[in-house]
Amino acid sequence: MRILPVLAAASLTTVFLAAPATAAPPALGPTATGYGGAVSTVDPTATAVGIDVLRRGGNAVDAAIAAAATLGVTEPFSAGIGGGGFFVYYDAKRRSVSTIDGRETGPATMREDHFVDPADGLPYDFPEARVSGLSVGTPGTLATWQSAARKWGTRSLASLLQPAARVADRGFPVDATFRQQVADNAAAFGQFDATAELYLPGGAPPAVGSVQRNPDLADTYRLIARQGIDVFYRGLVGRDIVRTVQHPPVSDTPVGTWTFPIRPGTLTTADLAGYELRHPAPTKSQFRDLTVYGMSTPSSGGVAVGEALNILERARVDGRDVTKALHYYLEASALAFADRNRYVGAYTSPSVLKKLISDSWAAQRECQISPTRALTKPVPPGDITATGCTPAPVGGPVEQGVSTTNLTVADRWGNVVEYTFTIEQTGGNAMVVPGRGFLLNNELTDFNFTGTQGTAPDPNLPGPNKRPRSSMSPTIVLKDGKPFLALGSPGGATIITTVLQVLLNRVVLGMSLPDAMAAPRASQRNSAGIQAEAAFRTTYGPQLTPLGHAFTTVDAPELGAATAIEFTGRGGMIASAEPVRRGGGAAAVVHPR
Repeated sequence: MRILPVLAAASLTTVFLAAPATAAPPALGPTATGYGGAVSTVDPTATAVGIDVLRRGGNAVDAAIAAAATLGVTEPFSAGIGGGGFFVYYDAKRRSVSTIDGRETGPATMREDHFVDPADGLPYDFPEARVSGLSVGTPGTLATWQSAARKWGTRSLASLLQPAARVADRGFPVDATFRQQVADNAAAFGQFDATAELYLPGGAPPAVGSVQRNPDLADTYRLIARQGIDVFYRGLVGRDIVRTVQHPPVSDTPVGTWTFPIRPGTLTTADLAGYELRHPAPTKSQFRDLTVYGMSTPSSGGVAVGEALNILERARVDGRDVTKALHYYLEASALAFADRNRYVGAYTSPSVLKKLISDSWAAQRECQISPTRALTKPVPPGDITATGCTPAPVGGPVEQGVSTTNLTVADRWGNVVEYTFTIEQTGGNAMVVPGRGFLLNNELTDFNFTGTQGTAPDPNLPGPNKRPRSSMSPTIVLKDGKPFLALGSPGGATIITTVLQVLLNRVVLGMSLPDAMAAPRASQRNSAGIQAEAAFRTTYGPQLTPLGHAFTTVDAPELGAATAIEFTGRGGMIASAEPVRRGGGAAAVVHPR
């Protein structure tokens, strides 16, 4: 996405509503300061849609849903109505934080050996599991939008789908990121006619600058607007989803070669009809004078971020010693991931979650860290039944996919939405539902295919109607009971470390929010080598390596693609998106200052 100067709010609306089909997206930059409401997403068109809703009197929930629906058009390989996610909402009137768990669920027939090949008893290779019907869970995105609109919004879902439908009809210019995501998925996309027709015109990825249209998705949005979400969960669209899952529409004339068999799944119309949202209480922890709210299970984000922050607070890191702060950040991340992998899954008890984000647990874990030498990785989890520094004798690292998208919205009344949603892998399971214009998720591959915790129970094995564990970490931070910062990111398991590092940069190291977002990142997820961006290794590696921190041999091209809003008092807001990662994000305020 292009990084261009921020427009005045009036110009934003004019550009979005009046632009012809071949116009460039609205000119938005990665940072906007002002008041009256703010939106930050990875995409300028989606941000413009959200700002337009705020300007027309909608609230943060209305704008978030309209922007999310637009991302389903312009960021279709990361999110859409074929997936799910987690919605965190701060209600300014009630001064309360609520959540919606719209995570995908496995079929009622799902068993622990769902991803084990019966022919040889071995787990499927990831590409084979992903590009198949086996990986598709019942989507929760539409149910999330409907619930949020009814509980907290001021507009109907039908009206909020209309801007996205117009974008899908009119089209938008293909940028380098979009084209590269298609190129990376070309072999998988080419196996299905509906996907290839949409994303491989003439058998190749679309050219940068060409116009990408999706009339089928526009029609699907309008059908849902007319008939409600039941047409998705109990009607024609749902039946098309199930047909696609149970009988993958493999092309007779595929584009390119796919070396794995494309297996059918077992998702049924009853699974879709029986889908239910959850509304768990958010995780809540204290860090200095801040109250940090996050997402509870099946997300592990709120727990892992909270535990790591507690460890950092106990270590008393500050901005005077950046090397020490980063050393403890990396160690705290490894310990939190060890505990998350061992204890956190869809059915983790509230008492265990409470324990993991308690000060007493932070003391039990922080005492493992030496100020002068990094722990040997992977570290074992803590023994939740013991006290002191005794680790448990099981555990190991677990990785996840790297896609997803995130948005942050606030309105003039002080309501805030932090929303992370996904179809899991970039490109989902590669199957566009024929005639409907959206990709299906491969979310069930977020389950562990086989046990990872030695002789101990693995909390993230497949099961009937079970939600897979997630790393999504939509986070709202309050100070004196009022919003101070809202942030989130895509990036699979690196979401947790991205959110944690942005908080470290802003709160501990004292960076401005734009600088905290732009700073180079590293992700220690309890593995022998730290995944890091090249700039992080160059800047901080000479100080961290002597402490025993080892970096992977290949630098990460980028970690995360965060969005955030900081609240500066008296209605002021700083909206911030990535200046470079994923092509650069787009931030805007209703009234620029």
